[in-house]
Amino acid sequence: MRENVRFLLGDELVEIASCDPTRTVLDWLRLDRRRTGTKEGCAEGDCGACTIVVGRLDGGRLRYEAINACIRFLPTLDGCHVLTVEHLRGSDGALHPVQQAMVDCHGSQCGFCTPGFVMSLLALWLNERSLSVQRIEDALAGNLCRCTGYQPIIAAAQRMNAAGREQNRFVAAMPTITARLKALADEETIAIGNGERHFYAPATVEALAELVSAQPQATLVAGATDVGLWVTKGMRRLDSVISLGRIDALREISDEGDHLRLGAMANQIAVRAALAGISPQLDEMMRRFGGEQVRNAGTIGGNIANGSPIGDLPPALIALGATLVLRKGNERRELPLEAFFLDYRKQDRRPGEFVEAVLVPKLQAGALYHISKISKRFDEDISAVCGAFHLRLDETGRVSDARLAYGGMAGIPKRAKAAEAALLGRSWDNAAAAAACAALAEDFTPLTDMRASAAYRLKVAGNLLRRFLIETTAPRTATRVAGLLAEAGHG
Repeated sequence: MRENVRFLLGDELVEIASCDPTRTVLDWLRLDRRRTGTKEGCAEGDCGACTIVVGRLDGGRLRYEAINACIRFLPTLDGCHVLTVEHLRGSDGALHPVQQAMVDCHGSQCGFCTPGFVMSLLALWLNERSLSVQRIEDALAGNLCRCTGYQPIIAAAQRMNAAGREQNRFVAAMPTITARLKALADEETIAIGNGERHFYAPATVEALAELVSAQPQATLVAGATDVGLWVTKGMRRLDSVISLGRIDALREISDEGDHLRLGAMANQIAVRAALAGISPQLDEMMRRFGGEQVRNAGTIGGNIANGSPIGDLPPALIALGATLVLRKGNERRELPLEAFFLDYRKQDRRPGEFVEAVLVPKLQAGALYHISKISKRFDEDISAVCGAFHLRLDETGRVSDARLAYGGMAGIPKRAKAAEAALLGRSWDNAAAAAACAALAEDFTPLTDMRASAAYRLKVAGNLLRRFLIETTAPRTATRVAGLLAEAGHG
């Protein structure tokens, strides 16, 4: 085992031999390193004031990502290249093109949020060459500003997009940084601690399986976008943490013909790209997963394993008939995703077992599929209700198979079995949808909370089914009307 954590902070090699396993990167930067340009705003990954840029090797290539330092645990930086806003200014005092664009376009007023915006823009500038306004807006959705109205910042992003990348020192240094990170990489399991509290980070799936079997009480951490809040908001003490972030094999995504195999540590950016090939509905839904910082850190395995009843991905995958691959030691078992969720925050995951992969079937020809997310804000908001629907029709146009899954309607993501039964054998039309909507009251007794009342949730759940009907039958209706008009001589 290796008893230290190693990463690059700018050009400096940092080695840490003792650390609280849940110490945040933000606290370490501000309190230990006095890099106060990185701000604490919300301490829950929503406002983006704490954004830093982290470079990691992905398939041997260096990729930079904007992440929230406030909920990222310091030891998880092993093998990474960390950049803060202090690194941007040149040795001669010149501003980086991203900073200069913010100055030229008046993209800063009070200045509190500005370092976070600059770092999000830096990650975008390093990774992508051609930026549309929508892409800029998506990349900045995880950064909040109360002063500018965002338009000057978008203008700054457009201006920086025209700046030359090739002459910049960060781009020029990429080969050197890549070589240094490769030199740090190994397959040793990291084990460091602080008294009775310990942090472990295996580098292989086999080492993970052995470690989790030996310490079933340990908290497994993927991207920490949820577990981080246990610490920063819930003030929970985690005595033993096992991080999955060094296991490249768990990031793999493969096309198996009739289904995709998604490694549990594939982040939401990669998962979105893969699932978009199944349905554009999945692509659009995942565009609203938190901010880009959350999507960079969050993983498909973590999203599922935390068991949230209002996570948007589980209903979408349940509707597709997804299966989990669970592993304990050298043994694996496959479990339908819908059967994994037993009760509120309780899953069918045995002691010493972890999620290894998710198997997602592709849509068959002619299948109807739809996802709707209802929230108070478009970006960075948790659903009040999420509905995912998947129908197959026989040659007569009758429903032969129905999978209707909801989030926010119960203590777990759940299929609407009574509503599904109401559709089977019927033509997919207004009468069938009405019958299914009426049956939803048998499937769910939703709660009232800050996001929505029980009555609202039940009403919206039915309305989402009606939307599904309209969106999957309106094109046929429009074609039929056009045909009738043509027959009548009005075409």
